[in-house]
Amino acid sequence: MPDFLALIRRGIRLPPSGWMLAGMLAFYVLAGLFGRDPWKGEDAIHIGTAWHMLHYGDWLSPDLAGRPFHEPPLYYWSAALTGKAFGWFLPLHEAMRIASGIWVTLALMGLYYASRELYGEEWAAASPMLLAGCAGLLFHAHDAQPMLIALAAYGGGLGALAAIGRKPRLTGIFYGLALAACLLGTGIAPTLPLLAIAPVAWWLSPDRPKALHTLLIGLAIASVLIMPWPLLLLNLEPARFHAWLATELAPFTTPFSFTGLGRFIGMVPWFAFPAMPLAAWTLWIRRKELQVPNLLLPLAFFTITLLLLAWAFRPREIPSLLLLPPLALLATPGALALRRGAASAFDWFAMSTFSLFAVVVWVGWSAMALGWPSKLAERAVILRPGFVGQVHWFALVIGLTATVWWLWLIVTAPRSPYRSLTHWTLGFTTLWLLATSLILPWFDYGKTYRPVAQAIARALPDNHGCLAERGLSDTQLASMAYFVEIEPVAEDSKAGKACDWLLVVGDTRRELAAPSGQWTKIWEGNRPGDRKEKFRLYRR
Repeated sequence: MPDFLALIRRGIRLPPSGWMLAGMLAFYVLAGLFGRDPWKGEDAIHIGTAWHMLHYGDWLSPDLAGRPFHEPPLYYWSAALTGKAFGWFLPLHEAMRIASGIWVTLALMGLYYASRELYGEEWAAASPMLLAGCAGLLFHAHDAQPMLIALAAYGGGLGALAAIGRKPRLTGIFYGLALAACLLGTGIAPTLPLLAIAPVAWWLSPDRPKALHTLLIGLAIASVLIMPWPLLLLNLEPARFHAWLATELAPFTTPFSFTGLGRFIGMVPWFAFPAMPLAAWTLWIRRKELQVPNLLLPLAFFTITLLLLAWAFRPREIPSLLLLPPLALLATPGALALRRGAASAFDWFAMSTFSLFAVVVWVGWSAMALGWPSKLAERAVILRPGFVGQVHWFALVIGLTATVWWLWLIVTAPRSPYRSLTHWTLGFTTLWLLATSLILPWFDYGKTYRPVAQAIARALPDNHGCLAERGLSDTQLASMAYFVEIEPVAEDSKAGKACDWLLVVGDTRRELAAPSGQWTKIWEGNRPGDRKEKFRLYRR
């Protein structure tokens, strides 16, 4: 007991290392994976696809609601396997989301080793903390998201290339694993920066023969791991192989977009905050040392990735995740070399910002669960019609524990170059933990298609036969398949034209109208809080 009290008085040790660092990052990875349905958007699409793979045992290629989904299979393999492994005591979608946690963990581990190789043991913890603290990663890190595999591959690839020439066999193995995972998980385009950075790493290496040995080992391992899947697909389902390959190569048929480049650059300052300004600070304070490998490697990798994004992707948040690993690595020296005034300002900004947001979350929970403040409670019900807040004691205990932990961290954290970064990353984690424990039910109520899917299933008779659909998005199709195991066919397909049941979605009379012929409206509904998007079920 005296030792425990001494630990409470002493506070966290900085820089964090060992189990302390692992525990901090584990809170970040796990918070938000559980306690909610597949949400509208990417989360529902990828969970629905992994569910189809697991439910029907079709492991060769992904399907979305029974339709070919031309994406590489690795994420869906991993999500289906975690669903099978943990689905006996967790809801299946939560068990599948564990795969995202595994890939994010691998990304953080890869950056840790990359930072240790490039900057030394004392600096190693900063890179994964910077990645976890990036504003744009928070939501996507806790969704079902294949791009997280590229994040892990970039972290592992940078970790391997940072040690190139020193441990040729070991680093060659990890580089090969990174290449294989990236291509089998996210496709050709995200894999190109990992290939393009290899000549740069070889050129920067002090022992180029060993570096070449490393790269050859990596390419050989990657080839052995990659080739079986496309060869099997070509042999067993050639039409699907050619469709997948056409989908992968389509982005490279368009010219390079300077407009897209500008939009990605404009997105980076907030999406990669605080890594981006800290990376800029690194480049400024070490502007005379840019040719040294520990700066040139992440800088070159960031530049190559940015140019690839402008060529092959539309300016969106999800592909921008690829910029975060090299930025976090590049920002590491700057984060630990802030001048005293800047470090204090960053520290106070982190403490005050996340403390304020924590108060806001508690007030929101009080309005949702206790009805006070009354006006805020009324507004919460207006935004989510039919929602009834409740006090969940387990979630309340988590919220109280997270709040006490945050206050303890503020009071006891010692002065250190790591202090401001620790407050930022753990403040982010605390806020996310509070939000996902206290007010998650309110968000979940409005972001899931479960009520709509179940209402449609109740409106259909047991032996309804074929159901056609018009206007359903990938999210809606995946949600129908996952929640009620109904996979509608397209209305304009041969099978759809013969169906006696039709499900339509839209926000105008024209979109919701029945097709020509004798059709009767059986049911109409929408998601809570979404008055524009309506569903109608017709019977011929």
